[in-house]
Amino acid sequence: MIEVNVQNLAFDRASNTPVVILREVGTDRVLPIWIGPGEASAIAMHLGGVSFQRPLTHDLLVSILGGLGGTLLRVLITRVEDSTYFAELIIDRDGDLISVDARPSDSIAMALRAKARIFADDALLESASQALDAPRSDEPDGEDETQISGQALEEHLRKLRPEDLGRFDH
Repeated sequence: MIEVNVQNLAFDRASNTPVVILREVGTDRVLPIWIGPGEASAIAMHLGGVSFQRPLTHDLLVSILGGLGGTLLRVLITRVEDSTYFAELIIDRDGDLISVDARPSDSIAMALRAKARIFADDALLESASQALDAPRSDEPDGEDETQISGQALEEHLRKLRPEDLGRFDH
């Protein structure tokens, strides 16, 4: 498993779907995951430092977890099957580790709030890297996009079809 951070949120105009961009710590490899608008909003609000008087769903889940004596240690984004991403919440409760199946988008939103580390399977990062580097049939040959960041990444994501990487995490 490779540690990743939330680099940013983007919007895939082709599918009208938000995309969370996870970036491998210390490298330029990224893993884009298409997510729902509610989860994108929850991630964006946290990244933007927006707070509310009453807890929203992901805040509530982290609070309940703590109230039950648990701590979210890390999130593992483990695999993609039939365009569906899978993740696990790794929770410590009195020294016992508990793994809970969850959607990556919810897991990321919770990890941000709990200050937990996020990890992705190396095969997912490698697959995404190859998909981003592969020439598309609608692109001229010879374009080299091995170093994608910032605005170039956003432009490349606009050209990607969700099925290129696995569309939704649920």
